Amino acid sequence: MAGIGYIKIEEVPGIPRLPKPPGVVIYAPLGSVPLDPDVVLFVGRPGRLMLLQEAALRAGIRAQAPLLARPTCMALPAALVDGVVASTGCIGNRVYTDIGEDELYVTVPGKDLPQIAEEARTIASANRTLLEYHQSRRQSLATE
Repeated sequence: MAGIGYIKIEEVPGIPRLPKPPGVVIYAPLGSVPLDPDVVLFVGRPGRLMLLQEAALRAGIRAQAPLLARPTCMALPAALVDGVVASTGCIGNRVYTDIGEDELYVTVPGKDLPQIAEEARTIASANRTLLEYHQSRRQSLATE
């Protein structure tokens, strides 16, 4: 990757990684995973992922969501250390997963998922209320 100019060698030490290789890695849909996940990877449009980050913040989970670039795989160990993180994805990941150009990733430590899920309904409801308010206000401002 350095040879083709994708990354600079001096960037490599800054790429988050696990302190030791895992014994087993399981990639599976969350509903099908056979054990509690260490990290959960979400993919979606920024507006939807905003709700996830807001629910994490409401739950008191560290979720400053730094926006990571390439490679996508660094988001997994970064989430274990830094909490909720976002990734733009990399070209290799996008080829193998077919995620859209309009989608991003957010990684969440598995241990934090129950608290985030608990707050998600409140955040979704609050955002619906705010959407109505701002749409009405925008209309009002546009006619004055």
